[in-house]
Amino acid sequence: MCYHCRPSRRSFTTLLAAGVGMAALAGCTPDTPVASPTAAPSPSGPQTATPTPTVATTTPVPATAGSQPPPSGAPPSKAPPSGVLSRQFSLSDPTSQWVIVNKHRPLAPLQFVPADLVQPRLQLAVSGEASLLNSTTAGAAEKLFAAAASAGATMTLASGYRSFQTQTATYNGYVNTRGQASADTASARPGFSEHQTGWAFDIGDGGGACSFEPCFTDQPSAVWAKANAHKYGFVVRYPWMLHEITGYYYEPWHLRFIGVEAATDMANRGIATLEEYFGLEAAPGYL
Repeated sequence: MCYHCRPSRRSFTTLLAAGVGMAALAGCTPDTPVASPTAAPSPSGPQTATPTPTVATTTPVPATAGSQPPPSGAPPSKAPPSGVLSRQFSLSDPTSQWVIVNKHRPLAPLQFVPADLVQPRLQLAVSGEASLLNSTTAGAAEKLFAAAASAGATMTLASGYRSFQTQTATYNGYVNTRGQASADTASARPGFSEHQTGWAFDIGDGGGACSFEPCFTDQPSAVWAKANAHKYGFVVRYPWMLHEITGYYYEPWHLRFIGVEAATDMANRGIATLEEYFGLEAAPGYL
């Protein structure tokens, strides 16, 4: 999710509403609040307090031996990962590379801090806590960035780890100026951001073009990441036009580490969201 969102999103909202654009709005935490796009997904139900964490204990279910194939013409099943994966990980433990954080699944504990934050050896566009990742993600990101550079796509780390305190200050600023309903379309609630886990980060293009703007999708780093990130264990967490599942509009800059095996399995099976891959309910808004 983006960190320094740009006001130019407002003009893009019109295109999204017309069905021809891709809204960049997500659970981001920009430095300067911008007007809330009318096409942004709205949380459902009352919004008077942060919900009590409800940690799911879903475990990927192995495929049943001898199961019947779908009828001819039926869409392929998007079941949770099966026994083809050599290892399984928790979906609720924030130290797990498969932890799922969305508008229905807060971190537990809400103020989780990764114990192994490090600064990766990457081209940085940020400093301080935003330049940090957990050690596993950092190592994988170094390989990802090196491969992209070899292919002529220079990446920068535009936003990494974000603490609960940072997210709280930013989110509260939105609530105070715009109200909670509007804030929920522009900033993740504290404890509901993937950035807090250390497993996710935003990329920029080496030339600095289109940072956190819709046109970033056409920059070399975004094009290369979309096609190749799975080879290094990453997925584009918020894909195009799947905000009714993920809760956030397309963010070609937001990458999430889940491991090479799972990311490649998702790519091979044509599954775009972690919610679908792990058999979880859609999370378009807060409960």
